[in-house]
Amino acid sequence: MDLEAVRTFVALADAGQFQKAAVDLSVTQQAVSKRIAALERNLGVRLFTRTPRGAELTIDGQAFLPHARELLRVAERAVASVRTGGRPLRVDVIASRGAAAGMMRGFHRAHPEIDLDVLMLFDIDTTVAAIRSGTVDASFRAVAVPGRPLPEDIESVRVLDEPLQLLTGPTHALARARSVTLAQLAGHRIWMPGLAPGTEWAAYYDDLVAEFGLTIEATGPNFGSDALLDTIADTPALATFMGEHTRLIWPADHGLRRIPVTDPTPVYPHSLLWRRDNPHPALAALRAHLAATTAGHDAAGTWVPGWVTPR
Repeated sequence: MDLEAVRTFVALADAGQFQKAAVDLSVTQQAVSKRIAALERNLGVRLFTRTPRGAELTIDGQAFLPHARELLRVAERAVASVRTGGRPLRVDVIASRGAAAGMMRGFHRAHPEIDLDVLMLFDIDTTVAAIRSGTVDASFRAVAVPGRPLPEDIESVRVLDEPLQLLTGPTHALARARSVTLAQLAGHRIWMPGLAPGTEWAAYYDDLVAEFGLTIEATGPNFGSDALLDTIADTPALATFMGEHTRLIWPADHGLRRIPVTDPTPVYPHSLLWRRDNPHPALAALRAHLAATTAGHDAAGTWVPGWVTPR
């Protein structure tokens, strides 16, 4: 159905005169007559009766009028749903307790007027496809994974270098250390069941293992952070890595220790990805907020894989 004809019908019903409806719509009276005639042919009924005073709705016109108004309201809502700035900013944060989620919470506190949809996608291929299709506006990732460069229409900027920490139970051999070096970790079992092959975080830890001779085990199902914390607390031989900004809460009797890793400090490089031509105004606000609030760590004394985009 021609929405312009429906809009003309509503305008004529409200105005009661062809000339006044034409003025209201900024078209000619002839255009109003043609649109009404076309709509009547489409519907197979007469909508107006011409009178000396103008145009009056027929019984069919009166029946059609509330539906015509609803058609126009639905059309306006449809346009508003995709109008620039008219929908929430959609951002992928990978995990709800990680650094990316923390950055988005900070952005929301700074800009409560901006509507947000926070998603959690999995691998970088899915994420890039979602950014290119417009399903999401931006994502926090470590880029670029070896052998999979970003498409030319995807922009990225490194926003936060997050130091890794060692998490141990109270009876682990390193539990009382104020800090540990990467060399000291050689020979210790580090358990990370969430390392999925092909992901950028698995690529990161593969390089860390290769360069410093560490032992990272990804065996067993990933039952989530609570199960991981329970196991680390109860198993003296196991430790795990976590980001400095990861927000985790555990029972007091777990006695878990978060220990800084040094010499060098491995940092996980969070980058923001978005499509170059994405016009959402809130995306610019997010980029400005991150630039002003997320100072990266000094590169001196830190380590990232060689494939990570320089700051």
